Amino acid sequence: MASIFLDVNELISLIKDERNDIWGGLQKQRLVVSVLSWHIVCYLLKWKVPHDKLSDLYDSLVSVEMKRSVVKRAMEGPTDDFEDNVQLHCAVEAECDYFLTLDKKLLSMKYFGKMVICDRL
Repeated sequence: MASIFLDVNELISLIKDERNDIWGGLQKQRLVVSVLSWHIVCYLLKWKVPHDKLSDLYDSLVSVEMKRSVVKRAMEGPTDDFEDNVQLHCAVEAECDYFLTLDKKLLSMKYFGKMVICDRL
């Protein structure tokens, strides 16, 4: 079973059912998000809590803590976008095999450490 980190843009696309073509293949994998992603999802989708879909998603995904060491590394790179860096470093912290994103800048990196950055598996 692969460990797959969902960048927040992929998480939102899945929530909005915009990526049904890949969702079926991911459900048997270990799916990981950062704790920061929950805040971003609620803010962008204007979800109020309690929210059933939020609770269901939270229960089905692994959430990586945003530890002090992750924040420190995120301030140093690898990109100039702090939020992207937090996501990347959280994925490394969770020992993910893949980083699934729609972000073209991140996709151009292709790898971060041993982790493959891709838009589909």
